[in-house]
Amino acid sequence: GTVLNVSVSDPDRSDSLLLSWDEPEGGAKGYLLTLSSPSSGTLLQNVSAGPNTTSFWFHGLTPGTRYEIKVTATLACMDSTSQTITAQTSPSPVHNLSLSSGRSWASLRAAWAHGHGGRDGYRLGLWHSHSHTLVRNVSLLPSASTFLFDGLLPGSEYALKVSTLAGPRQASTSILQWTAPSIPTQLRLSPGSSTSLVASWADAAGAAWLHLELRNLLTQKVSTTLSARRGLTSHTFQHLHPGTQYWLGLSATAGPHTVVGPNATAWTYPLSPGNVTLSSAEEQNSLQARWSIPGGQRDFYLVTLREGEDSIPTRNISVGGDNDHVTFHGLSPGQQYTVQVVVVAGPYRASAHSTAAWTEPRAPSGVSLSSQGSPHSLLASWEEATGEGYLLVLSLAEHPVKNNSLPKGVTSFTYEGLHPGTLYTFEVSTVAGPYTSSPWCISNWTYPLPLEQLTLSNGGHSTSLQASWRAVSSGSTGYTGTLRETKSQEQVRNVTVGSDWTNVTLENLVPGRQYTLEMAAVAGPYRSPVRSATDWTYPLAPAGVTLTNTRRPMGLSAFWDKAAGDVDQFHLQLYSKSHAAQRNTSVGPNTHNFTFLGLSPGTQYFLKVTVLAGPYRSSSHFATEWTYPLSLANVSVQPGQKPQELHVSWVESGGGRDHLVQLSVAESLSIIRNVSVPRGVSQLTLEGLVPGSWYRVEIISQAGPHRISSQTAIGYTVPLPPRSLSASPVSTARALAVHWETAPGQRDGYLLSVLEESSSAPPRNLEAGKDSTNVTVPQLEPGTCYLVRIWAVAGPYRSRPENITGCTVPAAPTNLSLTNPGSSSELYTSWNKPPGRRDHYHVTLYSLSTQSRIQVQTLSPDALNITWTHLEAGSKFAVQVTAVKGSLEASSINVTQWTYPLAPVNLTLGSPSASALVVSWALVGRGADSLVVDAAVSGTPVRHTVLPGDARSHILRSLSPGTRYSVAVRATAGPFHASTPNLTHCTRECDALLA
Repeated sequence: GTVLNVSVSDPDRSDSLLLSWDEPEGGAKGYLLTLSSPSSGTLLQNVSAGPNTTSFWFHGLTPGTRYEIKVTATLACMDSTSQTITAQTSPSPVHNLSLSSGRSWASLRAAWAHGHGGRDGYRLGLWHSHSHTLVRNVSLLPSASTFLFDGLLPGSEYALKVSTLAGPRQASTSILQWTAPSIPTQLRLSPGSSTSLVASWADAAGAAWLHLELRNLLTQKVSTTLSARRGLTSHTFQHLHPGTQYWLGLSATAGPHTVVGPNATAWTYPLSPGNVTLSSAEEQNSLQARWSIPGGQRDFYLVTLREGEDSIPTRNISVGGDNDHVTFHGLSPGQQYTVQVVVVAGPYRASAHSTAAWTEPRAPSGVSLSSQGSPHSLLASWEEATGEGYLLVLSLAEHPVKNNSLPKGVTSFTYEGLHPGTLYTFEVSTVAGPYTSSPWCISNWTYPLPLEQLTLSNGGHSTSLQASWRAVSSGSTGYTGTLRETKSQEQVRNVTVGSDWTNVTLENLVPGRQYTLEMAAVAGPYRSPVRSATDWTYPLAPAGVTLTNTRRPMGLSAFWDKAAGDVDQFHLQLYSKSHAAQRNTSVGPNTHNFTFLGLSPGTQYFLKVTVLAGPYRSSSHFATEWTYPLSLANVSVQPGQKPQELHVSWVESGGGRDHLVQLSVAESLSIIRNVSVPRGVSQLTLEGLVPGSWYRVEIISQAGPHRISSQTAIGYTVPLPPRSLSASPVSTARALAVHWETAPGQRDGYLLSVLEESSSAPPRNLEAGKDSTNVTVPQLEPGTCYLVRIWAVAGPYRSRPENITGCTVPAAPTNLSLTNPGSSSELYTSWNKPPGRRDHYHVTLYSLSTQSRIQVQTLSPDALNITWTHLEAGSKFAVQVTAVKGSLEASSINVTQWTYPLAPVNLTLGSPSASALVVSWALVGRGADSLVVDAAVSGTPVRHTVLPGDARSHILRSLSPGTRYSVAVRATAGPFHASTPNLTHCTRECDALLA
């Protein structure tokens, strides 16, 4: 019952333990101290201590190791007490601790060597030095000697503390290190002005310091260096040279790490040139541009010469950066120019413009002065010349009478109010800026005035015309003219008379011909505008006028002879004393006969022929003749109310006596009926005829001494419709067979119409011969119903229709498939949609294993697949799809497939003898098509036995004694199989050995 209160301490030493205890009441004769390993129980140290001892040092221990210490106190009377405790030495710290940059700037890799002794593990603490924030706290296994810290801030200092753990005790080691700085991105250098550049960059937070170096690429000297703390993203470099290219380099620093970053180049803006001028050069059509050289640098000058008010560029010249002038040669005369001088430095430019300057102009070319046929005006024109405008002067006898200034773009000017028949001089000069060109001179006359009141008349004569006019008041030296035939424009004669003539007679002309006289007044080299007059000579009357009967029902023909001379047309006047109306007709000059139609039958007519030439006429004597009587008009033959009747009608045209109606068969032309009807009757019904037959009707009329027949009219009786119409499908084709019986009478043939059900498409029309009793309608849609209509046709007439509806055989489905989706109870059937229509599908599933039909499904006409479920495993099935349209069907081929079999269960093995194994199992459901027993030794197949599908056991014979066999039983169904897991069993040892 005595308590020793044993305790252990480790005062900063990893290879020692200080053991302390309390002396028991009544004292102790001595102490026995034992130190052992708690895991193996091995005694490591055995120490005795005197009676007054209450502590003891254990030295030479392994750091970080757990020990079991037992203190036994020897008491009086051979009694003792003891206490056992467990203690652990402090671990040794790691040595050779290192912290280095990892594979990226955002990582640090720690590495160390294990200290002596044991440990329970390591704890790693990583602090951010600047913020004193713990960023990682990691515990590792005792075997770990490296660790990668990733996801750190680039360019930052971190402190790592590695603690070795052993029980509640630990030993630590620390180290400092920087992460590598990240490289700033998107470095840009752009000009701020002609003496400054602005640098900017991104992602600069990953470096403690940024170092920038700006270099002048022209002199290759460093212009500026700069060091900036973390976070700076831009800087402006001042006091640089204008128009100069600079290079900027950037690097990032963090602790001992330095990373070279991107670089960039840029130009400062150049300065513009000063005092740009443009002035005339010594050479003609040349201008010289000058300017003051600006400060700084530049690559070259681009000098652009611009032409006109729109400043269109015409010349571009590049000159060196030290030049201050350039001369442009071969410029357009009289043109306005400006110059632009552009200083180019790298991609940048600075420009300045001059004021405008002019080249000296030239006088216009292509100058003309024309009267344009006017006696009081002259039109001056010229070709456009380069300049600002024109100066015009018009002179009469060397004395200027008109001065004008015109702007650029005007190339003509009309002088009005001038004297007729007068010579004028015209001068034109070009004005451009301060310059005026030498003039261009030309002279011309104004036109004389034309004569007035010119007339031409025949005075009733057929071969002469007289011309007259009023004399010109002034400026005429005579008159000249030309007589022409108006129609052909052929010249007949020329007329030239003095200024005192006012008329002239033109003889020996053609009668009835139109003539045109053109005359003008003459003054100097010009003729006045032409005046013209026209008239016809008087025509001669026609001769030999006659009027004859053409033997046409209502026609008379007129004939006449043409007289000498020309004729514009003939006018014919026909009239009758018994009718108030008359007929007037005009015909061409080359016509010498004309037939009047539509006259009244049996009537006497009178004719007068008049010649027309221009406004003049000459008429012939009268001629007379009688018309023939007319035959009956509008004879019509139509079917009667019955198929055995024809209805004949006509229109009487006046005059005549009775009518005789003659009926004949069209094919033979033999007359079969003569029917006489009195005047005033206009219709007749003929009965007792053959249906569907072709007949001819002719009606004879008489008026006065003349007889005349009507035109023959053709008519048909209506045919009788066919009888016993039927329509049935053709089994192997997409067609309908239509049958009928012939009705009495005649016909030309049959017309059939086939219309698809529920379709907006137009019907198909077919024709059949008159002796046909059937027709096959091909190229129909499968599985579709059609309305068939049939008529008997005779001429343009049809019988009443007979109707019937028939349906085609539907098309059978194609590409039928029956597939196993990997199931023992399901099969999937699909097919292609056949053409045409159907009401529905019948899908039938047969079990070939039981020789029975097990399922029939009716599907919609648009269905394309079906899944069969709850089928028997390991069975063979067949499927057939039938398209149904009414009572008609079309079936696909049969396809077959197996369901997956179910694996046997409860597999057992037994060895009745040293050379045999008994294999037994149970079947699930029907089982399979067949069973396969496979046996193997050490993975090598030795037996493969095929058994019937209902087998339940099998004996493997002639096996090796004392051998372990692996056996599996597979159920097979067609191409599919399912196997039991492999089961192993040993054959028995030899019977003799067992004995």
